[in-house]
Amino acid sequence: MQYLIKSLLIFVSVFSVQSYAASFDCKKQLSVTEQAICKNVSLNDADVKMTTTYNILRRLVPMGTRSVIQDEQVKWLQFRDRCNDSFECLEQVYQMRQQKLNLHLDRVYRNGPY
Repeated sequence: MQYLIKSLLIFVSVFSVQSYAASFDCKKQLSVTEQAICKNVSLNDADVKMTTTYNILRRLVPMGTRSVIQDEQVKWLQFRDRCNDSFECLEQVYQMRQQKLNLHLDRVYRNGPY
Protein backbone atom coordinates (compact mmCIF):
# COMPACT_ATOMS: atom_id res chain seq x y z
CA MET A 1 0.00 0.00 0.00
CA GLN A 2 2.82 2.40 0.87
CA TYR A 3 4.47 1.63 -2.46
CA LEU A 4 1.24 2.55 -4.24
CA ILE A 5 0.96 5.85 -2.37
CA LYS A 6 4.60 6.73 -3.09
CA SER A 7 4.15 5.84 -6.76
CA LEU A 8 1.02 7.96 -6.96
CA LEU A 9 2.79 10.94 -5.36
CA ILE A 10 5.69 10.64 -7.80
CA PHE A 11 3.28 10.36 -10.72
CA VAL A 12 1.31 13.43 -9.61
CA SER A 13 4.45 15.48 -8.98
CA VAL A 14 5.93 14.62 -12.39
CA PHE A 15 2.76 15.53 -14.23
CA SER A 16 2.12 18.67 -12.21
CA VAL A 17 5.53 19.97 -13.33
CA GLN A 18 4.70 19.09 -16.93
CA SER A 19 1.23 20.62 -16.71
CA TYR A 20 2.64 23.82 -18.12
CA ALA A 21 1.33 23.35 -21.62
CA ALA A 22 1.61 26.62 -23.46
CA SER A 23 0.78 26.65 -27.15
CA PHE A 24 4.52 26.64 -27.83
CA ASP A 25 7.32 24.42 -26.58
CA CYS A 26 8.61 25.87 -23.31
CA LYS A 27 11.82 23.82 -23.66
CA LYS A 28 12.97 25.65 -26.79
CA GLN A 29 14.69 29.00 -27.03
CA LEU A 30 11.96 31.53 -26.34
CA SER A 31 11.36 35.25 -26.37
CA VAL A 32 11.20 37.10 -23.05
CA THR A 33 7.40 37.11 -23.33
CA GLU A 34 7.16 33.37 -23.98
CA GLN A 35 9.49 32.67 -21.06
CA ALA A 36 7.21 34.70 -18.78
CA ILE A 37 4.18 32.75 -20.01
CA CYS A 38 5.93 29.42 -19.41
CA LYS A 39 6.91 30.42 -15.88
CA ASN A 40 3.43 31.51 -14.78
CA VAL A 41 0.62 28.97 -14.44
CA SER A 42 -2.23 31.45 -14.93
CA LEU A 43 -0.64 32.98 -18.05
CA ASN A 44 0.11 29.52 -19.35
CA ASP A 45 -3.51 28.51 -18.80
CA ALA A 46 -4.71 31.69 -20.52
CA ASP A 47 -2.45 30.89 -23.48
CA VAL A 48 -3.81 27.34 -23.76
CA LYS A 49 -7.42 28.53 -23.51
CA MET A 50 -6.91 31.29 -26.06
CA THR A 51 -5.10 28.99 -28.49
CA THR A 52 -7.75 26.29 -28.16
CA THR A 53 -10.54 28.80 -28.76
CA TYR A 54 -8.68 30.26 -31.73
CA ASN A 55 -8.11 26.83 -33.31
CA ILE A 56 -11.75 25.80 -32.86
CA LEU A 57 -12.97 29.09 -34.26
CA ARG A 58 -10.75 28.83 -37.33
CA ARG A 59 -12.44 25.57 -38.22
CA LEU A 60 -15.96 26.92 -37.74
CA VAL A 61 -15.85 29.94 -40.02
CA PRO A 62 -15.62 30.33 -43.81
CA MET A 63 -12.37 31.23 -45.58
CA GLY A 64 -12.98 34.98 -45.68
CA THR A 65 -13.73 35.22 -42.00
CA ARG A 66 -10.90 32.80 -41.23
CA SER A 67 -8.35 35.10 -42.86
CA VAL A 68 -9.67 38.05 -40.84
CA ILE A 69 -9.33 36.08 -37.61
CA GLN A 70 -5.84 34.91 -38.58
CA ASP A 71 -4.78 38.48 -39.36
CA GLU A 72 -6.14 39.58 -35.98
CA GLN A 73 -4.13 36.80 -34.32
CA VAL A 74 -0.89 37.87 -35.96
CA LYS A 75 -1.44 41.49 -34.88
CA TRP A 76 -2.40 40.33 -31.40
CA LEU A 77 0.79 38.26 -31.06
CA GLN A 78 2.86 41.32 -32.00
CA PHE A 79 0.90 43.37 -29.44
CA ARG A 80 1.34 40.63 -26.79
CA ASP A 81 5.09 40.50 -27.34
CA ARG A 82 5.39 44.18 -26.45
CA CYS A 83 4.46 43.23 -22.88
CA ASN A 84 7.84 41.51 -22.52
CA ASP A 85 7.66 39.84 -19.08
CA SER A 86 5.06 42.12 -17.45
CA PHE A 87 2.51 39.84 -15.79
CA GLU A 88 -0.15 42.57 -15.58
CA CYS A 89 0.24 43.50 -19.23
CA LEU A 90 0.16 39.88 -20.39
CA GLU A 91 -2.87 39.12 -18.23
CA GLN A 92 -4.79 42.06 -19.73
CA VAL A 93 -3.74 41.25 -23.29
CA TYR A 94 -4.85 37.62 -22.94
CA GLN A 95 -8.19 38.68 -21.44
CA MET A 96 -8.71 41.11 -24.30
CA ARG A 97 -7.95 38.49 -26.96
CA GLN A 98 -10.13 35.86 -25.29
CA GLN A 99 -13.04 38.31 -25.20
CA LYS A 100 -12.60 39.05 -28.91
CA LEU A 101 -12.50 35.35 -29.78
CA ASN A 102 -15.57 34.74 -27.60
CA LEU A 103 -17.43 37.43 -29.58
CA HIS A 104 -16.58 35.60 -32.80
CA LEU A 105 -17.80 32.34 -31.25
CA ASP A 106 -21.03 33.99 -30.11
CA ARG A 107 -21.68 35.05 -33.72
CA VAL A 108 -21.16 31.46 -34.88
CA TYR A 109 -23.55 30.18 -32.20
CA ARG A 110 -26.20 32.77 -33.11
CA ASN A 111 -25.95 32.33 -36.86
CA GLY A 112 -25.34 28.59 -36.94
CA PRO A 113 -22.59 26.83 -38.84
CA TYR A 114 -21.34 28.55 -41.98
